[in-house]
Amino acid sequence: MEKTIETLRTSFNSIRTGRANVAMLDKIEVEYYGSPVSLKSIAQISTPDGTSLLLQPYDKSSLKAIEKAIVNSDLGVTPNNDGDVIRLSLPPLTSERRKELTKVVAKQSEEGKVALRNIRRDALKSYDKLEKEKKLSEDNVKDMSSDLQKLIDTYMKKVEELYKQKEKELLKV
Repeated sequence: MEKTIETLRTSFNSIRTGRANVAMLDKIEVEYYGSPVSLKSIAQISTPDGTSLLLQPYDKSSLKAIEKAIVNSDLGVTPNNDGDVIRLSLPPLTSERRKELTKVVAKQSEEGKVALRNIRRDALKSYDKLEKEKKLSEDNVKDMSSDLQKLIDTYMKKVEELYKQKEKELLKV
C-alpha cells in the first residue's frame, strides 16, 4: 500500500506545475544507440531558474536524440539546442492547460484508489481461502477483514489528500 502511495507521488511529481522541476523529465526515454534509455542517465539536468531546465548531455552526439524525445513527449515545451546544451523554457500554464492537468491528476488518483481496492480484494480472497482450509476461524476472518478495511480507508484518505494538494498546486496562479 505504501508502494501505491509512493507511485502516485512519483507520477504527480512528473506533472508540470508553474515551476520547473527536474522530476518532470523522469518519464522521458531517449533512443540512444538503438535502445531506450532514461533521459537522466545520459544527461545532467539542472534548473538555473524557476521557469527553465538545462540539459547537459554526457555525450554531445546524443543531443539530437534527446531533443527528439522531448518534442515527442507530452510536456508541451520546445527544446532550444545550442550545440552544447539543451534549454527548456517553461511558459506559464494557461487556465485551459491547468484544467487539463487537473483531469490527468484526478485520473492518476483514481488509478491509485483502484490499486488499493485490488490489494483489499486479494487480501480478502486469501482470508477466505485460509478459512476454507480451516486455518482461520470465521471470527478471525471478520476481525481481520474489518482491520483491513480501516487500513484501506486510511490509505484512501492519503490518496485523496495527495490529489487535493496537487490540484491546489495546479490551480494556483
